[in-house]
Amino acid sequence: MAGHVFVSGGSGYIAGFLIRQLIAEGWQVNTTIRNLAREADVRAWLNVDNSKLTFFAADLMSDEGWAEAMAGCTHVAHVASPIPANAPKHEDELIVPAREGALRALRFAKAAGIKRFVMTSSVAAVAYGHGGTKHHFTEADWTNVESPDAYPYVKSKTIAERAARDWVAANGGDMEFVTVNPSLVLGPLMAPDFSTSLEAIKKLLEGSLPGIPSFGFSIVDVRDVADLHVRCLTAPNMAGERFISAGPFMWMGDVAAVLKEGLGTQARKVPTRRLPNFVLKLLSYFDPIVKQVVGELDNVRDASSQHAKDVLGWQTRDPKESILDTARDMIRLGVVKV
Repeated sequence: MAGHVFVSGGSGYIAGFLIRQLIAEGWQVNTTIRNLAREADVRAWLNVDNSKLTFFAADLMSDEGWAEAMAGCTHVAHVASPIPANAPKHEDELIVPAREGALRALRFAKAAGIKRFVMTSSVAAVAYGHGGTKHHFTEADWTNVESPDAYPYVKSKTIAERAARDWVAANGGDMEFVTVNPSLVLGPLMAPDFSTSLEAIKKLLEGSLPGIPSFGFSIVDVRDVADLHVRCLTAPNMAGERFISAGPFMWMGDVAAVLKEGLGTQARKVPTRRLPNFVLKLLSYFDPIVKQVVGELDNVRDASSQHAKDVLGWQTRDPKESILDTARDMIRLGVVKV
């Protein structure tokens, strides 16, 4: 099946690989970026059949451009959402655009007669605020945004998905709505303008941490996340579905070992000793990225993708491949000097 699909946030990491797969499978794609001055650069990154791809200017916080971008489409993949490189001054800098952008996309989709709406949410909307005693999660779980460990990005993804589901229940009619909830997304890069989700690999490669912190993540490849979106766009009976998109849980020490084994001398700056928690907490006062995630220390958040595998036949690749593809492209594109 191929048709005409709208993908929001066309310059984003997941959206780029989604657009590539959709066009390879015969879809006509409309996409948005905030500034059309970037169109030539994004087309160059994507490297697809340009006759199948049309760009429109649109922003999560403005109505302008959305109706035109969705005209003629039957399906929507709403991927765009703010992802901070640094801690926001106020949580509403993330929460408001995420929530209002999702609701804006839904309103225009309903007006355009869209049949299927796939929204990119996150494991952040699943696995936080459970008091540190729960370590394994499924689609039945929801983050408690009142919890101290629900930092602004986590809140933004949870509130946006909740708001979208409430809107669809009240106003969606026969439009089918489904979410994809990825964990930490790694994999190859299209351009040096990389996603914040890859920051952990960058910090390991450049040796900017004096040791390996006690962090862990469920890792998933960006190509597999894109593939799950395509399956959600095309499979029957998706109304109300929610799919975690996650591979195995790995500690940063495990990730570092993969880099050391797979890259040889290119991984010479990757630390090998463990970083005591108190040191990382001290670093959090000076590094805004560390500050956002210091609450992750020693936490296991193992999210299961069994539902996506059972219902959609989805599979994930070996996380070692994702880790090494991320690292090799960061080196190739000059994101890090090794």
